[in-house]
Amino acid sequence: MQIFFLGALLGVLLGGTLCVAYLRQEITAGISPKLKRVELQLDAIETQLNLAIMTRYAELSAHSAGSTPRQLPDRDDH
Repeated sequence: MQIFFLGALLGVLLGGTLCVAYLRQEITAGISPKLKRVELQLDAIETQLNLAIMTRYAELSAHSAGSTPRQLPDRDDH
């Protein structure tokens, strides 16, 4: 009886180990494409933000180099 119990316990442990290894492999395989897609979307957003910032910087540089600074109109606070 002890040999049967020991064999069953060993079978459950080996089966559980194989099941966990298989599940980890499948979960990793399922997540990987989604992570790649999210990474590509973040790269695209970063590129667009860099373009917008550099365009705005170029506009401000051209504006400040090409003309005198604007003066605000006088406000009457009476």
